[in-house]
Amino acid sequence: MRIIVIAVGRLKQGPERELAERYRERFESLGRKLGFRGLDIVELPESRHADATGRIAEEANAIAAHIPEHAAVVALSERGDNLDSATLARHLGRWRDDSVPCAVFLIGGADGLSAELSRVAKIRLAFGKATWPHQIVRILLLEQIYRAGTILAGHPYHRA
Repeated sequence: MRIIVIAVGRLKQGPERELAERYRERFESLGRKLGFRGLDIVELPESRHADATGRIAEEANAIAAHIPEHAAVVALSERGDNLDSATLARHLGRWRDDSVPCAVFLIGGADGLSAELSRVAKIRLAFGKATWPHQIVRILLLEQIYRAGTILAGHPYHRA
C-alpha cells in the first residue's frame, strides 16, 4: 500500500522541511519491510481566490484530482477525532492487509477542507483541539505515520 500526503501549501527550505523529510525517509525505509510501497508528499499551491468559499472550492478541486481511486482517505481537521498512535497504526495495518491500494492524508489550506472532502474521508483526524500551522501539522502527521510503522514492526521507538 502506498501512502500519500496531499498538502495545500509548500514547506520552504529550512528546519521544518528537513524534519518532515527525515520522518518521510524513516518511514520509507521501515515501510518497505512492512509491505508499504512508499510515502509521497504532494504539495499544492494555496488558492488566491478573493473569498474563503472560493479558496476552499479551488483547493478541493486540486486535492481531489490527486486522490487515487479506491484510496482510504484521512482528512486532517481540528474537528476530527483524536486518535492515539496505536489506533492509527491499526488502521494503516488493516488497510494494507485488506489490499487497499493507497492511504491518502489530506491537509487543507488556511480555510480548511471542503465539506465534500471531509465526507469522503474514512477518518477525520485531529491533533488536539488547538489550531496548528500547516507546516507543523505536516511534521506531526509524518511523525505519526512513522510511529505507526514502528508499532506495526514491533520496534521500540513507540513507548506507550
